[in-house]
Amino acid sequence: MRKQWSAALLAAIGGTAAAQSNVTLYGIVDTGVQYYNHAAPGGSLVGMPTLTGELPSRFGLKGNEDLGGGNKAFFVLENGFATPTGGFNNGGRIFGRAANVGLSGTYGTLTLGRQMNMSMLVLNNADVIGPSIHSMASFDSYLPNARSDNAIGYLGQFAGVTIGGTYSFGRDAAGPAGPSATNCGGEVPGNALACRQYTALLAYDGARFGVAGSYDVMRGGAGASSPLISSAYTDTRTILDGYVKFNAGKLGIGWIRRNVSAADHSQSDLVFVGGTYYLRPAFSLDAQVSRYVLRNHGSATLLVGRANYALSKRTTVYTSVGYMLNGAQTNLPVAAGGTVGTGLNQVGAMVGVQHRF
Repeated sequence: MRKQWSAALLAAIGGTAAAQSNVTLYGIVDTGVQYYNHAAPGGSLVGMPTLTGELPSRFGLKGNEDLGGGNKAFFVLENGFATPTGGFNNGGRIFGRAANVGLSGTYGTLTLGRQMNMSMLVLNNADVIGPSIHSMASFDSYLPNARSDNAIGYLGQFAGVTIGGTYSFGRDAAGPAGPSATNCGGEVPGNALACRQYTALLAYDGARFGVAGSYDVMRGGAGASSPLISSAYTDTRTILDGYVKFNAGKLGIGWIRRNVSAADHSQSDLVFVGGTYYLRPAFSLDAQVSRYVLRNHGSATLLVGRANYALSKRTTVYTSVGYMLNGAQTNLPVAAGGTVGTGLNQVGAMVGVQHRF
């Protein structure tokens, strides 16, 4: 009897170990020192950024199980944190970047839970700067935080063509405010529209070029962050972009149209052109120009240059320089999370180090 129990226990332990062998711990730790001038209400700032470096810091767990026939079950739990302070980003959530489970197979991937939506995926190839300290987040803080709570997502890839979409029953349960916390949890009895969101993607990626488009509609709800304080109000983004690859780099271009239908309707256009060039395998240069126009409320232009040097496969040092040209009515900062006086131009710079694991 003891031998039978011992054998059963060893079998259980062995089975558990095998099940856990496909779970991966991964992450990015990224920070440095930044500077920018003309900070509101005045003067300059020197310090460490809390929102992002070249990329936002994160750690996560992901795993999958082979179900046979090319099918898999998977999960992702991902946390975003501020390296200088150790605090949680993404609305203070433990797994604010991702918390989902799903199934994948020949016909695509089905994902349930908090996940990246199509407004983030559509920019992955064309936006060479990405969610960096000096980036298009200065014009639209949603772009590097395009995730949906309570969501059902689908993504399928077929011979270079990608189709995808998400549907959220309540797009953002964290609050009360912030670029990734808008207090719109939805799922309100008697109000099926409160905080609903849907996104859609169609893309083609070839050996040398690619094009993509997405559509994103989010609704408001009672108590949510302004201006979407009612389920009758919507915030809509249409994104079109593309890229061309060449031997030593890539060029990307894109256009983002945003319409906010709330108490005061607003419309904006954001156009960007950028490129990456590899001087050698470990040394690359990025540059991007972004032009933002908010209808009847001014405009601004952001110039960004960045240099990256890979010390190893895991560790990179970089420097980023940005220059924001504000119109007379705008006060958009050059750095994510920064401030600037209305109508003032602003220069920002950062030197940082990034380690991946």
